[in-house]
Order: sequence, then C-alpha cells, then structure tokens
Amino acid sequence: MAGSETRSPLPLLFRRRSSGDITKNLASVSSSLLPAFGTVVDDSYLNLKKYVIAPYDRRYRWWQTFLVVLVVYSAWASPFELAFKKAATGGLLPVDLVVDAFFAADIVLTFFVAYLDTSTYLLVDDHKKIAARYITRLLFPMDVASTLPFQIIYRIVTGEMHEGETFGFLNLLRLWRLRRVTELYKRLEKDTRFSYFYTRLIKLISVTLFAVHSAGCFYYWLAAHHKKADNTWIGVQVADFKHRSIWLGYTYSIYWSIVTLTTVGYGDLHAVNTGEKIFNMFYMLFNIGLTAYIIGNMTNLIVHAAVRTFAMRNAINNILRYASKNRLPEGLKEQMLAHMQLKFKTAELQQEEVLEDLPKAIRSSIALHLFHGVVAGTYLFKGVSEDLLTQLVTEMKAEYFPPKVEIILQNEIPTEFYILVSGTLDVLVYKNGTEQVISNTCIKTSLPEINWIF
Repeated sequence: MAGSETRSPLPLLFRRRSSGDITKNLASVSSSLLPAFGTVVDDSYLNLKKYVIAPYDRRYRWWQTFLVVLVVYSAWASPFELAFKKAATGGLLPVDLVVDAFFAADIVLTFFVAYLDTSTYLLVDDHKKIAARYITRLLFPMDVASTLPFQIIYRIVTGEMHEGETFGFLNLLRLWRLRRVTELYKRLEKDTRFSYFYTRLIKLISVTLFAVHSAGCFYYWLAAHHKKADNTWIGVQVADFKHRSIWLGYTYSIYWSIVTLTTVGYGDLHAVNTGEKIFNMFYMLFNIGLTAYIIGNMTNLIVHAAVRTFAMRNAINNILRYASKNRLPEGLKEQMLAHMQLKFKTAELQQEEVLEDLPKAIRSSIALHLFHGVVAGTYLFKGVSEDLLTQLVTEMKAEYFPPKVEIILQNEIPTEFYILVSGTLDVLVYKNGTEQVISNTCIKTSLPEINWIF
C-alpha cells in the first residue's frame, strides 16, 4: 500500500535493537502510529525523502519540548505586557523578538515534517502534500499571526513607535501557542516513564497559576484605563499608582487575584467602579468552575492512589462481619484474615490478571523463566525429558500460603500437586484427638513465614 509519498511508521518499532531501547520506545509510542488492518508494513520508512523529518524523531521532539519552555514565557508575558505598557516597550521587547524568531523557525520547519494520514495510517513525506495540508488548515494562519512582531513592523513602515492598546491586544494572539503545552501534557500522561499523578498535579498547578496571572493583569489594565485613577480598586490603596513601580502594581494584582480565587475575600482590595464590578462577577463565576475542576481532579488522583488500600480494608471488614455473623472459631477467623492480607501483599508478585491478557506464547516464556530452574532441580523430575518439563512448567503457577494453613486435608481427593520452594511444611495426623507431626520439610529463605508452592 505504501507509495512513493507514504511510509509506514511501524518499522521504527520492530527494528532489531536492545531490550532497553524497545522499552523506551514502547513507553512513549502513541496509538496514532498504529496502522489500520490490511496495511502493508515495510522498511521504506527508513528511507524518507530528503529533507523530511519524522514527527516522532527524537531530535524533533526535543525541539518541540524546547518550544514549550518559550510558550511558558509567552503565556506570562502577553497579559503582563498588556497591563504594563512600559514592559512591552522596554526590557521585554528584545526577549519577545528572540522568542518570536524561534517560533518563526518552527513554522518553516513544519513544512518539512511528515504527517500521519488518518485514513491510511501511513506517513506522508511528499513536500507538496505536507505544505498543502499545513497551509489549508487553521494552524498556519494562527501560527503566523501569533509570531509576527506587529509593533516592530509598524515602526519600520511608519518610522514611529506606536504605544496604543491595539498592539497589546494583538500580542495576546501569542496565547495560541498554549496548544503546545496541552499536547505535551497529553503525551506525558500516556508516557509510562513519567508518574501520572505528578503529571496531572503539575498540570493543575499550571492552569491555576495562569488563571491567577491573567486575571490579575486584566484587572490592573481596567484600573490603568479608568478615567479617574483614584476611583479604582488599586487607586484607593496606592496614590498615583500609574507612575509607581511595575512590580508594585503586579504584586497588588496577583494578591487580589489569589484572594478572590481562594474565596478568602479580605475586603482590603475590592471593586469600586462599575467596570470592575462586572469583571469581578465574571471572574468569580469562572472561579467556581476552576475550583470544581481542581478539586475533582485532585480527589480522583488521591482516590486512585488509595484504591488498593480501600479494597483491602473492605475485604477485611467483610471477613470480620462474615465470621461474626456465623460465629466462626477465632482460629479460623485468623486464618481467613491472614490469607486475605497475604493475598494483597503478594498481588504484585502474582498479577494473574496481567498474564491472562497476554498471548499464550508470552505466558509460556514467562513460566519457563520463573519455574523451569526449580522444577528441573526437583528430585521427582530428575531425568525427565526437556519437552515434558516445558509442558509441565507452562501449566504451573505460584501460590502463597500464610502460616498454619491447611493445604491438603486428609481423605481429600487431590487434584493438584505442589512443590515447596520456600518456607516450612508439616505433615500432620490426628491420633487420640491430638495433632502429631509425621514429617517436616523446611527450606530456609529470607521469607520463612511464607510458603511459595506451585
């Protein structure tokens, strides 16, 4: 199916390489790179057309990550420069030009990045198709609009520096770059090399900080453009605030924003004129949704982290209620509790539900790796052929028993056989109403109280 302009992305995954490389690759692979059924997978991906970059190339990913750092600056600078015009025409102007130059370079680079056709799931490396796709989508005009230095262009054309509010609002187009941060968080949430909990936590903190910063800057902008400076929320507290330090005004703005977001409401900074009251109403309504979003996500993360503990506590409580309702002997109740606790302690070692979802060939390989050495060294199976050992091992599984638990009862028809790997095993018989030990088998390990039997 792959023509001259398409390349299948899968050979990147199946080239012969070390297990460590495969693990790293699979950890970050996106489901969008998997082809549809019927797609012919070949090695042509390794020969992309000249000057074409694979979208998941490691160097290109590093470039995208670097741009995210610049996006963080843009997200802070755009509202800040709108509120404080002196910063926009002062020390931040050269930094803005450098940042815009990097994003202009990324626009050019995008014309050389192959894309994945969503209908065929094949990489398209034809330059004309890449360019046509990028230009005809919304991405291109918005990328250009968010990158052009309008103020510098106006100065070059007219020969004078314009300090009106128009350029301040045009600079807000740079917030379009925030989509890169969203895409980065989506990749990190799917990447098993990074903690999902901390990724989500950092995302929530980022959203909160951006909301606080943006609201504070817009609120200061309202005060700075009011007809009467002393009839504003900050003018009541700071006389002639327009000519005071930029960072003094910014501190007051962030303080007000945080106090309002957290619903503390000290009342020292409050809306004075009608425009500020309207802005406050919308901001407080927005805070209701933002607070619900933050609390909901944090609750979900905390509950997800503790779900295993809740399951164990519920299981133990059910056992206690069952034993109490049926008046079971204390010794039997203790055995039930010990078995349940051991089940949760060894859940990470067994993980049968993980193995059930794997193909039979992989399950057999795992069983051979775990059990073959033990079975081959057992006296009962010495001299047995390798084929028979392989068949036996693939049908075995590990079991863990707490102390003083019966494994096989007298006069019970056995359906399984066990090999003692670690712990102590006693063979008991009842005579004259008392237990007597017939034989004792002990294998010393670092876990003497657990019998590992399969």
